[in-house]
Amino acid sequence: MATAIAIEMSFVAIGWQVYEIRGNPLDLGLVGLAMFAPLPLLALPAGHLADRYPRRTVLALAIGLDAVVAIGLLLVTRSGANQTWPFFALAFGTGVASALGAPAGRALTPSLVPQAMLVRALAQRSVAFQLSVIGGPALGGLLFAVRPELVYGVATAFSLLALAAVLALRAGRVGVRIGGVSPNFRSLLDGVRLVRRTPVLLGAISLDLFAVLFGGAVALLPVFAKDVLEVGPAGLGILRSAPAAGALLAAIVLVRRPLQRHAGRTLLTVVALYGLTIVVFGLSETMWLSLVALAAGGGVDMVSMVLRQTILPLVTPDELRGRVNAVEMVFISASNELGAFESGVAAALVGAVPAVVIGGVVTVGIAVAWTRFFPALARVDRLDELRPTFCSPGGNPQERIPTA
Repeated sequence: MATAIAIEMSFVAIGWQVYEIRGNPLDLGLVGLAMFAPLPLLALPAGHLADRYPRRTVLALAIGLDAVVAIGLLLVTRSGANQTWPFFALAFGTGVASALGAPAGRALTPSLVPQAMLVRALAQRSVAFQLSVIGGPALGGLLFAVRPELVYGVATAFSLLALAAVLALRAGRVGVRIGGVSPNFRSLLDGVRLVRRTPVLLGAISLDLFAVLFGGAVALLPVFAKDVLEVGPAGLGILRSAPAAGALLAAIVLVRRPLQRHAGRTLLTVVALYGLTIVVFGLSETMWLSLVALAAGGGVDMVSMVLRQTILPLVTPDELRGRVNAVEMVFISASNELGAFESGVAAALVGAVPAVVIGGVVTVGIAVAWTRFFPALARVDRLDELRPTFCSPGGNPQERIPTA
């Protein structure tokens, strides 16, 4: 939670500073591209590390790198912050930390929590995360209005607190020798093969990829805060907090009343609703309507995220979870960071408002199309009916999950 607060605080300040330097929305997209760049190279090795070494240790290294990035942002801001390239370089560092830590962090919870409690546990983890996403941007915007350096100083402190908390955990998962042999390129790709041969899993994570890739509006919030809604950096922090507020409410509901039936249809429906909320936000010219649209989008996106994160461990053996989570991380980062780049390019070409509205319409279309491309996903009813996909002695995944 502490590291999420630090990152969200920094994102508010980075977005405002980068857009203020040249007033070009493409620069906001380039920040996302810099964060995504390390993923294709590091994701699979990082997933292998998460399956071979203690996941707590790998996660701690990633959080330590986040703290170094926050210190770098503090130094850049103190020096004047009149060029964009230092922000791109430090965004690349954030991408490296995410590539290293995400597979270990995502695989840690299912290895500590009984399967019967997994949906509720993931929802509770989401509540904690969304609290940080609400508080982080709001705090970041307020601190930035007082003094920009305060944002990165406090972010550094939160990162160090998170590092201490992770080191205090029990190891939870010790390293294993995968398949009884030394790691090789084939073992790195086991997660890719499992995802490719499991239609329910491939459908769920690819749905998130394309929906957020085209339907993301967060990267352009500095443009809307400054040029459309004219609410300043404090208003930008509130706008960034709105999706998390909606997500928090949805997570609380899921904790109290976990989804029992029609999981596949629910996933496709909430993604379509997410696209509609993006259209409303893009067309809004008032702060209150923009906040409502963003909060509603965050709520339905939370339902989608919990469903996806529950499906993954249920169909993945524990010895492959690090590598499969690495594959999912590439999809998620492509949708978020690469989606930010797509949003910046689209806004530079056609304007921020048309870019957001068109993206929302495309997201609705994707949700409809996925019912035909992945019928096995649409037919998933009860999540507890899903079973792990096992590997044959030859290393080929064998699907053993219900399709109806």
